[in-house]
Parts: sequence; structure tokens; C-alpha cells
Amino acid sequence: MSRNSIEYFRKIIDTLNKFNHESIMQAGKFILDTYEKEGTIIFFGNGGSAANASHFCGDIVKGLSFGLKKRFRAICLNDNVPSMMAIANDISYEEIFVEQLKNFASANDLIIGISGSGNSTNVVKAVEYAKSIGATTIAMCGFNGGRIKTIADLSLHAEIKDMEISEDIHLIIFHCIKQILMEDLSLTCKT
Repeated sequence: MSRNSIEYFRKIIDTLNKFNHESIMQAGKFILDTYEKEGTIIFFGNGGSAANASHFCGDIVKGLSFGLKKRFRAICLNDNVPSMMAIANDISYEEIFVEQLKNFASANDLIIGISGSGNSTNVVKAVEYAKSIGATTIAMCGFNGGRIKTIADLSLHAEIKDMEISEDIHLIIFHCIKQILMEDLSLTCKT
């Protein structure tokens, strides 16, 4: 076995130690700002990032919203498989997120594009579109950050050339943001 668990955990810890913690607070502020102006938080990604996008969306819809009179609004574009497949088949896989954003997104919304490499064309196009309509954008990326890091208003960048660790870091960072927001909203963890 070429890589043991101690080395894997060391890489996670090293990556977390390099993480820009101010960006975590800024992401929380973007989420609260979107909540206050009754915008929607829109997530999307491919593969493991799609799974994280679904997870994050669920944490907001249930975890952050539970017990609140005014609820958070959040959707995950990669959860709409029939729409994605129709767009991929009839138009292009590169358009699966941007075409949905044309239906749902507005300037009041927060768009969170997740790409381990930061270069997934469908994610890049969607973040570019979101910027063009005046929406606030967050890039969750790994490796060197890729194109979405330079496009988005805020980057949550896991600086490591390892897809699995990038995905792990994204999950840890979002759970951190969720707990900070729950404290800010005076909620107790019900999840």
C-alpha cells in the first residue's frame, strides 16, 4: 500500500492549516445577505462535487432553516437529472448548469459553483453567466483554483493537488460555515 491513513490525514490537516479562514467568514456573510434579501442559494458541481453540492443544499434547506419562521431558499441544479440530461443531449453537457440558471437565477441570488480542478467547463460557464446577471458568486475549488477562482467574487480554495482531499476540505469548510451561521442565528444543531 503506497499511502497510509496517517499520511492522508496529515495532508488534510496541512491543507486546512493553509486555508484562508477570512474567506469562511465572508462566505457566511454572503449566505446571510442572500437570506436577508430573500434570494436563493444555488449550488452545482460534477461527480464528488455534485454530491457535495447536494449535501450543502440539504444542510441549508433543513439544517439552517429548521425552526426558523423565515426559511433559507436553496436549490441544487445537479439534482435535476432529467433537465440536465435533456440539456446535455439536446444542447451540450457544457450548458447543463447555465441553461438552468437562465430559468432560476437573479441578481439577488448566491451562486456556488464547485469544481475540484476549478476548470470544469459547465461550472465555469455557469459562474460567468451568474456574474453577468449581477448575482454574487462563490467558487469552491482545489488544485491551483482553476478558472472559477479568478471569476468568482469569493474563492473557497483547498490548495492541494488531490481531488479526494479537495472534496473532503470542501465538506469540512461548508460544515464549519453552517455551524457558524447556526450560532449567528441562535439555532441549536438539530441534524
